[in-house]
Parts: sequence; C-alpha cells; structure tokens
Amino acid sequence: MNEDILKKVQSNPKFKELVHKKTSLGWQLTLIMLVIYYGFILVLAFSPATLGHPISAGATMTIGIPIGVLIILSAFVLTGIYVRRANTEFDLLNQQIVEESKQ
Repeated sequence: MNEDILKKVQSNPKFKELVHKKTSLGWQLTLIMLVIYYGFILVLAFSPATLGHPISAGATMTIGIPIGVLIILSAFVLTGIYVRRANTEFDLLNQQIVEESKQ
C-alpha cells in the first residue's frame, strides 16, 4: 500500500471513529457473553440444585437444559448484532474512508 494513502487513511477522523466503534462494540458484546457464560458456570458450581429442578412435576427435563440452549442461542444473537452493525454502519464508514482516501 502506498505510504501516502496509508497516512491519509490513518489521519482521517472517520477512520478513528470506525476503529473506536468497532472496538467498543466488540468489547461490549464480549463482556455480555462472558457474563452470561460465567454466570451459568457459577450457578452450576455454587448451586447445582437450582439448575437440577425439573421443569414441571413429573418431568425428566431440568431447568438447566433450556437455560443451556438459551446460552448457546445468545451467542448467535450477539453475533447477529455485530454482523448487522458491521454490514450497515461500519461498512458505510469504511466506504466513506475509501472514497476520501482516493481524492
């Protein structure tokens, strides 16, 4: 890559905004997923009977099974949130940066 173009991109305020937004969103979603996952692990470690209760009287499935499924689904939802922002807001900023660096 041409050194002049690289310096132009790095000095662009939109590039700094893009880096900040992507980093911030990444850390927020990571923190949410860690809280969900480790919260489940802590409940399992310190109160296993909580997750071991049957869903209803006479049922063999416990509360822990649907909660585990929800944890897995939450990872997909958080990924979807990131992809949606990346495909809309981040791509728009990226396109603007590319156009401004060509000038």
